[in-house]
Amino acid sequence: MISAVKLAIREKLCVAVLVSKAALQFIQGLSLRSEYVVPEEVKAAGFQICADELGSIVEGHDSKKLIIHGGVDGIAEKLAISKTDGLSTDEDSIKRRQDIYGINKFTESEICSFWVFVWEALQDTTLIILAVCAFVSLVVGIAMEGWPKGAHDGLGIVASIMLVVFVTATSDYRQSLQFKDLDKEKKKIQVHVTRNGFRQRLSIYDLLPGDVVHLAIGDQVPADGLFISGFSLLINESSLTGESEPVAVNEDNPFLLSGTKVQDGSCKMLVTTVGMRTQWGKLMATLSEGGDDETPLQVKLNGVATIIGQIGLFFAVITFIVLSQGLFSKKYHEGLLFSWSGDEALELLEHFAIAVTIVVVAVPEGLPLAVTLSLAFAMKKMMNDKALVRNLAACETMGSATTICSDKTGTLTTNHMTVVKACICGNIKEVNGPQNSSKLCSELPEIVVKTLLESIFNNTGGEVVFNQDGKYQILGTPTEAALLEFALALGGDFKAKRDETKIVKVEPFNSTKKRMSVILELPGGGHRAHCKGASEIVLAACDKFLDETGSVHPLDQTTADKLNGIIDSFAGEALRTLCLAYREMEEGFSIMEHTPLQGYTCIGIVGIKDPVRPGVKESVATCRAAGIMVRMVTGDNINTAKAIARECGILTEDGIAIEGPEFREKSLEELLKLVPKIQVMARSSPLDKHTLVKHLRTTFNDVVAGTGDGTNDAPALHEADIGLAMGIAGTEVAKESADVIILDDNFSTIVTVAKWGRSVYINIQKFVQFQLTVNVVALLVNFSSACFTGMNAPLTAVQLLWVNIIMDTLGALALATEPPNDDLMKREPVGRTGKFITNLMWRNILGLSFYQFFVMWYLQTQGKDFFGLEGSDTDDVLNTIIFNSFVFCQVFNEISSREMEKINVLKGMMKNYVFMAVLTSTVIFQFIMVQFLGELANTTPLTVHQWIASVLLGLAGMPIAVAIKLIPVGSS
Repeated sequence: MISAVKLAIREKLCVAVLVSKAALQFIQGLSLRSEYVVPEEVKAAGFQICADELGSIVEGHDSKKLIIHGGVDGIAEKLAISKTDGLSTDEDSIKRRQDIYGINKFTESEICSFWVFVWEALQDTTLIILAVCAFVSLVVGIAMEGWPKGAHDGLGIVASIMLVVFVTATSDYRQSLQFKDLDKEKKKIQVHVTRNGFRQRLSIYDLLPGDVVHLAIGDQVPADGLFISGFSLLINESSLTGESEPVAVNEDNPFLLSGTKVQDGSCKMLVTTVGMRTQWGKLMATLSEGGDDETPLQVKLNGVATIIGQIGLFFAVITFIVLSQGLFSKKYHEGLLFSWSGDEALELLEHFAIAVTIVVVAVPEGLPLAVTLSLAFAMKKMMNDKALVRNLAACETMGSATTICSDKTGTLTTNHMTVVKACICGNIKEVNGPQNSSKLCSELPEIVVKTLLESIFNNTGGEVVFNQDGKYQILGTPTEAALLEFALALGGDFKAKRDETKIVKVEPFNSTKKRMSVILELPGGGHRAHCKGASEIVLAACDKFLDETGSVHPLDQTTADKLNGIIDSFAGEALRTLCLAYREMEEGFSIMEHTPLQGYTCIGIVGIKDPVRPGVKESVATCRAAGIMVRMVTGDNINTAKAIARECGILTEDGIAIEGPEFREKSLEELLKLVPKIQVMARSSPLDKHTLVKHLRTTFNDVVAGTGDGTNDAPALHEADIGLAMGIAGTEVAKESADVIILDDNFSTIVTVAKWGRSVYINIQKFVQFQLTVNVVALLVNFSSACFTGMNAPLTAVQLLWVNIIMDTLGALALATEPPNDDLMKREPVGRTGKFITNLMWRNILGLSFYQFFVMWYLQTQGKDFFGLEGSDTDDVLNTIIFNSFVFCQVFNEISSREMEKINVLKGMMKNYVFMAVLTSTVIFQFIMVQFLGELANTTPLTVHQWIASVLLGLAGMPIAVAIKLIPVGSS
């Protein structure tokens, strides 16, 4: 009795608390409702809620405000849209909506002006030192010799510095523009929206508040919004919150934030906030994206540049000491060490300028520039070849790739699937074509056709919609589209069949379960479950089947063996198989329970054909010739996978095809023997693919390129050295994890990426070979002349700066933009452990350096006799000949550097317009410097014979380069 009283009191207290809580919420609601006033301009535009109020509801997950505004239905009404038909697309309505709520674009950081890059180029320490030298030279020179004669040396250095600065700034500015364009390209995302009652694809930039967006697994949420309807929706908010645990979004928690990703399920979303008002937009405002990260090769080359710079600094100090010791010695003996004339100060300054310029020449700042130029050039060209590079380092890494782990569907195959065979009621029928489908329909019992259509039209992630022309359009994955097309060919009506029943529960397809299920509420009461998925898995869940009359019979072992045999025969014909099944649910079933995994009735098995893409077999053969192993990793049946792999040329006699479950069970010792031989992995889970890639990378030291299109591929794409995602079929999660997006979903494009990667790597090697040759010779010439001949350095500061431009910027432009040739895919990949500066390169560098140094040394010591020079200006003429010969040695060395091994370096040279333009401009400017710039460039005009001799001395380097290439050395 007492307990009953206690229970009654407790119930009354609970009711009182609930009533009080409701009353408080109501009062709060009234106050909030009275607080919010619709701005006049919003009312005038035909809306009942402003952008800031919408933003505060979603961003703050404010359920109270949402309730006050009437929930999702109320928000839709206030945004003047229909949840089923979406917003109206007449221009006036769109314009008013944009004016009130803004557009779905983020404020981008402005491109730095050209002068900012000029200022950055001027920050170079050695250039600043040279500028100080130029200033002192101008002051002392003008004071001693007057204007303009005394200003020649100083102005020459200033002109050279400005030329270096402007060439560098122009190059950097152009690259920044190019990176900006590529950044825009990689942000282009298409989403499915309903507008005017029609479902269509739209750029995320065109989204507006009021748009009804359809989201599925792997999509990125394109704006802030509210959940309208959907099934099993899980959102990964880690990009915003850092929390890895997915959030369930439904009617109770309807808030969706832009930048987050759909991890599971599907939904319709009402867009409420766009652009900079979204939480993602506010986050982006604090960040600045850009291609500023250095690639691994740039880091490696920066290290090389630092070491060479230190060697140059050592030589510069020694050169300055040797050049100046004579002057200091003379002043010391005369007792005038603290008394300097203007000429003596200028001479000392000239020695210092030469020492500084040796450092300028020695520091190969062109190395990082060459990498950037080559990568940017490759990126632009790869865009034309349907490959969008999201990560600069991927270009160079792809050149070293030793293995490609490729997805099957959509990469090796066309991704346009059609049902070509079906086994329904135990009979196998060809169904590729409307006539065959209608014939099959007439042969099947009515109840079977009805059940089959009910299964296909309800248990699907796809949809049949009508466009403005009244023609139907199938939306969804290629597999879903193939099944829906088959059902329509059987005479099914998608909308009518969907209206007959009500979907109460959906378990979307995922790569772990390899099946998809729905539970329907039937018109007469009761529930029915439909299941489809991987044939072996769904068939194993069946204990009954439909016979020829449409009657249900127990599935005995004989029939099960027969059906499994049919699955194998379909798979042997390279067909992807799916099994369809249903189950009547018992009375009292609750939708809160899990969908059953057993007790199904097999409706039938369909075989879907996805033809191999044209050119795949040739591309795989190209990879094999290039030393790149291609492996297929797919979730498909092993027989289907093997048939496709053989057709593509992936599976060879000594290769192994294995299933994911079997692979998982192998021990580490077994994997060490097995992994190198695996060419096909079927029925694989995301973890299997990730494990395979990880073993190849770490245990076997392979450079792995991974391809994929689904969310399930994301872990493997992230783990691979280079992740390649499909641009058409790929989900946003896959693209986000990838380094390169294949815009045409074609395997042949992956081979093109590999070819460009190798081209980048080899072009930079060519440039390094060219630059190190110039470095070695320039250092040795000035150092040896100062130390051993007692003469001034033959190459002045102005001349060395000009050589620096030829060597760094122009050399990088010429050699780093060589297009790839087919021979690149006939050599073994560099791999992870390959040396960057190879023995071949050292042979070429040392051989040509020796020749050029010999020429310079001979001209210095014997040049006057060789050319018969007499008179007071013989030193100036000889130094100009040395300078001219040195420059032409570099011009012809640049041509020789086009090939590191081959004799014929002229092949394709005329077609490379950048290379020809660089060579031509170098020769023209050299002619101007020698003949017309006179004292400014420390040169004197040369005769025709002297010009011919200079050119011939440079040209002689080409046959010598050929002879050097004939010297055998190890290739590593």
